[in-house]
Amino acid sequence: MIENDFSEFGLDDFSAGESFGAADTDTQDFESSESAPEGFDPRLPNGAGIAVVDSDQSVREYLAAQLGEGAASAGSLEELEPRLGMSPVVVVLGPSCTDPSDLARIESWSRTNPEVGSVLVTNEMSTDLLRSALRAGVKDVLSAPIDQMQLIDTVNRVAEGLSTHNPGLGGGFDSTPLEELDGDPGRVVTIFSTKGGSGKSVTASNVAVALAKRSDRPVVLIDGHLQFGDMAVMLKLQPRHTVVDAVSQVDRLDSQLVQQLMTTHEPSGLLVLPAPLEPTFADQITGQQMVGLIEIIKSFAGHVIVDLPAFFNDVVISILECSDDVVMVAGLDIPNIKNVKIGLATLAMLNINSEKVHLVLNRADSKVKLDVGEVEKTLGITAAAHVPSDVVVPISVNKGSPVVLSAAKSGVARAFEQLAGRFLDGVESEPVAAPSRRKFFG
Repeated sequence: MIENDFSEFGLDDFSAGESFGAADTDTQDFESSESAPEGFDPRLPNGAGIAVVDSDQSVREYLAAQLGEGAASAGSLEELEPRLGMSPVVVVLGPSCTDPSDLARIESWSRTNPEVGSVLVTNEMSTDLLRSALRAGVKDVLSAPIDQMQLIDTVNRVAEGLSTHNPGLGGGFDSTPLEELDGDPGRVVTIFSTKGGSGKSVTASNVAVALAKRSDRPVVLIDGHLQFGDMAVMLKLQPRHTVVDAVSQVDRLDSQLVQQLMTTHEPSGLLVLPAPLEPTFADQITGQQMVGLIEIIKSFAGHVIVDLPAFFNDVVISILECSDDVVMVAGLDIPNIKNVKIGLATLAMLNINSEKVHLVLNRADSKVKLDVGEVEKTLGITAAAHVPSDVVVPISVNKGSPVVLSAAKSGVARAFEQLAGRFLDGVESEPVAAPSRRKFFG
């Protein structure tokens, strides 16, 4: 618990007696106020409200001040709980909410209240705390000193994924089974980024199709972006089943049954397990279920490609930990590079072996005056692939045909084929060169 010590939050001059207009829990509903910090739109996605929870009133007042006068507050999770279930709300947890009992309550909320999302603010980050919080369903963990815009961006992102309904699961089977592999199980390759719009899903679909064309074993693509996955659209598929159908029956699945749930991408032979049709289904899927599903698929697939969302949670961490390779995709702009650097540091904190992490620089020849070498130096990792900027990419996405098929001779396709080759035969090939740009990082 913090006793009015705001030095960790970058508030040495803060007066605990000063009022920032934090809302009173008994009277303030979860609605946004017209008053907010400069540049902050209090109208959160999905009409979500904000609640700040911490046992220290001064900490609550400070955090509420960062988010605007529309932020309600509560001294404990127990005090807040009766208010839940009315409308979407992002709960900002203060440093006092790191107790195991609080995290257990948050985990319960994440399973029973899909309209609630949480962000933890702590003055001391540790691997154990990060792991425990994310496994409990906390959407993000921020450490001091607090960056106001980062907090605001995080709250908005969490609000985007909130929902108010909770439809049930479905199931069903058809098709014919595949035989299990002899020898070693398939290789699990996850495609990840910490910034939306980096080109992660384009990378996943192209690498998966490239592997499917060249592998003598089945290749499976799982859309692990459980809330807003786009793989079915990007591959122009009309699936009858999704990840939900598989995990809802994971305890009785085997390699034959799970294959019957997949949709075949006819041009390449790739087997695809798309994301749920409703975002709220994501809250019903656990990391343990996803890992169990992947283990079953590995028994008959030579490669399992998983496209992950651009954030850490229990499902993402569980999949990353069971992966043989992690492809980190970065766009060549400052926000992307900053978030990828944080993402790489988080992977290290989670004890993800750096040797299995592969960096992909997307739009690596963009005219943004960033030197690729300097970016690699800043991130502390050499890129495994430089994907050039090319109009063939948006064209291929709109057509529902990956670049490796629709523009096979392009530099983009060549970069993806080269990257896929690493996982097919282990050959360490040099990435496609990108033109040098002016030094940016000093």
